[in-house]
Amino acid sequence: MKIYTKTGDTGQTSLISGRRVSKADSRIDAYGTVDELNSWIGLVRDQAVNACRRDLLKEIQDRLFTVGATLATDPEKTTRKAIPDIVETDITLLEQAMDAMDAELPELRAFVLPGGHESVSYAHLARTVCRRAERLVIALNNESPVDLLVIQYLNRLSDYLFVLSRKMTQELGSEEVAWKPRV
Repeated sequence: MKIYTKTGDTGQTSLISGRRVSKADSRIDAYGTVDELNSWIGLVRDQAVNACRRDLLKEIQDRLFTVGATLATDPEKTTRKAIPDIVETDITLLEQAMDAMDAELPELRAFVLPGGHESVSYAHLARTVCRRAERLVIALNNESPVDLLVIQYLNRLSDYLFVLSRKMTQELGSEEVAWKPRV
């Protein structure tokens, strides 16, 4: 089977139902950004500092494929394919991981400037792409209903990535730089 089909050469793509839509459609933009996020999570997972978190980060990547499949499903048509769902325990898993990391971190007293170490910067990039994906999914939800758990998952995931960046900073012995506004 060839990877290229040429069916998208005119700027159209198919939803899971087979309905053709523009590649500029807000649904495509939303799940394309989730795909971008998944790639950033892969880069974060590949950092040596995250060896103890590789399984969880892979689980997150699996859930992002679920989010993408949910977003690629045509809300106007039923599909014969079984589409996995995000469930509340997916969100709870992120909350528990954040709580465990947060218990070992100093209290946050200011906004933190992204950076301090290349690995930490990758986590911050993933966080900002996650926030963009969340905004796009919310905009899509204004056009066509999206499962609320998808929105909640993306919201919690961006929080997780922030806490992860702080934990990575701690484990790498890097400096966490507080933002000091000029006033």
